[in-house]
Amino acid sequence: MLVGTNGSGKSTLLRLIANLLRPRSGRIHAAGKVALVFQNPDHQLLLPSCASDLQLGMQPGLGSDERRSRVAKSLAQVGLSGFEERPVHTLSGGQKQRLAIAGALAGDADLVLLDEPTALLDPDSQNGVLQLLWQLTQRSVSPLTALWITHRLEELQHCNGAALMEHGSVGSWQNGHQLAQRLAPLQGGRADG
Repeated sequence: MLVGTNGSGKSTLLRLIANLLRPRSGRIHAAGKVALVFQNPDHQLLLPSCASDLQLGMQPGLGSDERRSRVAKSLAQVGLSGFEERPVHTLSGGQKQRLAIAGALAGDADLVLLDEPTALLDPDSQNGVLQLLWQLTQRSVSPLTALWITHRLEELQHCNGAALMEHGSVGSWQNGHQLAQRLAPLQGGRADG
C-alpha cells in the first residue's frame, strides 16, 4: 500500500504501472497482466449486467462455458454469487467496487492496482472492501497481488507492507501497522494532515 497526501504522486504512479501514462524518463516493467480498479467504480463499469461487464475484460476467444465459469467464480470470490444478471445500476457503492475487483479476477490479472478503493464508500462498505482485499491476498492458493493507494491511515492495518509517498518519491517499505504508528502523531491520524 502507498499512503500520501493529495498531490504526492500516488495516482500518477499507478497509472504509470498500468501503462496508462508514459514515463518522461526511465522504464517501468510490471511482469504479467495488470488491472486497475478506479476510485469511482462507475467510471469503469460500462455494461448493463454484472456478467456482461465482467466478460468485457476477458481474453477474446474464450468459449461460452469458460466465460460463464469465470464470471461465476469471480463473483463468488468477491461475495456477489448469483449476481450474474443483476443490473449494475442497482448495486450499492460497495457492491460496485467488489464488482470492479471481480473484473480484475475474471481477466486473470497478476497485479491489481487500486486507486483509493474505499474513498467513496460508507464505513461498512469500506471495511468490507478492505476485508475482501485481505482475504484475496492471503489465500493459500493463487493469492492476489494488490497495490492500493490511500490517504486513510486506518487502512494500513489491512496490508502486509506499506510505504509513504512524498513529492513523487516512494519511501522505504515497512509493516503497515508500524507506518501507521509512525505517522499518526505527526499527521493527526491522516496522511494528508
